[in-house]
Amino acid sequence: MTPDSAFAGSIPALYDECLVPVLFAPFAADLVARAEALAPGAVLELAAGTGAVSHALAAALPRARIVATDLNPAMLAVAAARGAAANLAFEPADAQSLPFPAQRFDLVLAQFGAMFFPDKAGAYAEARRVLAPGGTLLFNVWDRLEANTGSAAIHQAVRAVLPEPKPEFIARTPFGYHDAATIEADLRAGGFAQVAIERVGFVSPPGSAAALARGMCLGSPLANELAAHPPAARERALAAAREAAERAEAEHGGLAMAALVIAAR
Repeated sequence: MTPDSAFAGSIPALYDECLVPVLFAPFAADLVARAEALAPGAVLELAAGTGAVSHALAAALPRARIVATDLNPAMLAVAAARGAAANLAFEPADAQSLPFPAQRFDLVLAQFGAMFFPDKAGAYAEARRVLAPGGTLLFNVWDRLEANTGSAAIHQAVRAVLPEPKPEFIARTPFGYHDAATIEADLRAGGFAQVAIERVGFVSPPGSAAALARGMCLGSPLANELAAHPPAARERALAAAREAAERAEAEHGGLAMAALVIAAR
């Protein structure tokens, strides 16, 4: 597990409290609707996190068998605590080396997880291995940082107030995998012949800035980078992030969010 993939300690609960309602819920609904249209009988979710997609998927596909996985057991513990569905199971698993037999699933799905895969083509090859003939890999990734105004403001603010080592997590990982040509090339290297990429955008709910700043600074691996600085500096960074996000929200009438949705067969 890389430092950018380490969601442990207090991070999972703050991620679920602050980031899921602001960032992930609208895109989860979009992804679940696309999955429902495919009518799969067996679904594997990668990088399920705290279950923003998992439970909605179980409700939308009551006849499907769904296995939701994540590299971080602490994230899955939060997801499982949301409640149980008869057709949904949670299992720790590494997307780079899936513990499932070949051709077991009709759909492999991931919400904002592919950016964290160290070997993306290798992870896609694993997804292809466990897909049945005609199956689909469906996932989303964030568009460029500049198209996500709240996250961009937070990234710039924390870097501005902190000395070296300056945080790079936001730009490096969650918003670092948005080039459509690169994504398509990785998928083809992983064995997928048909690739469709679509840009999807939303605006965060009103009054989201403070929660987004708190979630990014304390509920993501950015917290691990902030921990390299003294407590007073971390407090300054959090305050600067909140002020920058609130300013961006006021200036633009909301915080723009943009992602790429990819379907590969």
